Amino acid sequence: MDIPVDLINFLMVVAFSLLIGLEQRRHHFEEPKDSLFGMDRTFTMLGILGFVLYRMSPEKLIPFSIGAVVVSVFLAIYYFKRIENQNRYGLTSIIIALITYSLTPLIYNTPIWLTILVVTSVLVLTQLKKQLKILSGKFDDNEFITLAKFLVISGIILPLLPNKEITEFIPVSPFKFWLAVVVISGISYLSYLLKKFVFPKSGMLITGILGGMYSSTATSIVLARKSKVTNIAVNRMTASIILATGMMFIRIFIIVLVFNSALAKHLVVPFTVLTFITFLTAGVIYKVCKKGISTSIENPKIKNPLEFNTAMLFAFLFVLFSVITKYVLKSYGTQGLDFLALVVGVTDIDPFLVSLFSGEYQVTLPAIANATLIAISSNNLVKLGYVVSLGSKEIRLSAIVGFGVIIVASVLFVLI
Repeated sequence: MDIPVDLINFLMVVAFSLLIGLEQRRHHFEEPKDSLFGMDRTFTMLGILGFVLYRMSPEKLIPFSIGAVVVSVFLAIYYFKRIENQNRYGLTSIIIALITYSLTPLIYNTPIWLTILVVTSVLVLTQLKKQLKILSGKFDDNEFITLAKFLVISGIILPLLPNKEITEFIPVSPFKFWLAVVVISGISYLSYLLKKFVFPKSGMLITGILGGMYSSTATSIVLARKSKVTNIAVNRMTASIILATGMMFIRIFIIVLVFNSALAKHLVVPFTVLTFITFLTAGVIYKVCKKGISTSIENPKIKNPLEFNTAMLFAFLFVLFSVITKYVLKSYGTQGLDFLALVVGVTDIDPFLVSLFSGEYQVTLPAIANATLIAISSNNLVKLGYVVSLGSKEIRLSAIVGFGVIIVASVLFVLI
């Protein structure tokens, strides 16, 4: 026996409306009852009213529209009386009442997941009032400007740029050039937001993870220097540095997926294995080396990744490495590319790798994958040098062992 669709939809309207009403009762539990226009029963009746009026004329919606006007008038009277008697201006309960009234056309005309999403959003946002107030207090005057910058560079400028090579000498298009800025800035911006708003006082391990999303080299340098002035446990300090490198593999693979999905197929196995080995190495170091005390330090300060100077420096290096890579490939072939990747490891490898992933070069995908692994291995060797030279004596041995394992594994993939 088939259950009528109208019955199912009616029961959903009643259930969702009652759920919203119960949440309103719980949310306003300590407030005087005479200050509210209704709770669970009122919201349920609003949902039923919307159902009845909608089903009377689902095509023209005249009864439903008239009902919406009448409900809005009563809610407006309540709102202004509350201002007059209690000097309270909040509109949240009134908006939720109107959403409850509108559940029926939403259920009939959209997928059920969308209705559930709307109801869930209402319940969650109502309960997050205090948390949202605390979060808004963390925003300074520049945060919304920063967000606006990201929306402009990703949603306005990027779609307008042509996807043709700038010149034969520069093997990248304006679109890919700006996409590189957006992707790198976006990953770094995510790390920036997590550090500032989610983990403002994070421990050592979270510091390494967030720092690796931004820059594993910068994080390694900062943590190595901190090891000389703080008595942090060796396991936490070295494990954090290794974790930053693990996040580097994840960050670079995301970049590969964005710019060259075909290349990602060649790198998925080595990157997966190297990421696993890196995190496993960090875990072993964390368990074995425990000299010092376990405490936390201030997170490494990172610049806003959407600053104009930061973006322009990356863009300049991106174009520069595109030109150099094309010249090296034309003059020296894949051997020259491998040597360039080895040399580039002493610098910020992101501009070089993005230029390699997005450029139109006469070179095979395995050759690009090989150069990628060489650049990463070289960069890890340089990071090890920074840690050994700038860090305390206590972390040197564990750092050499940790980076040694990662570098050896990377080199093996290069040879394979």
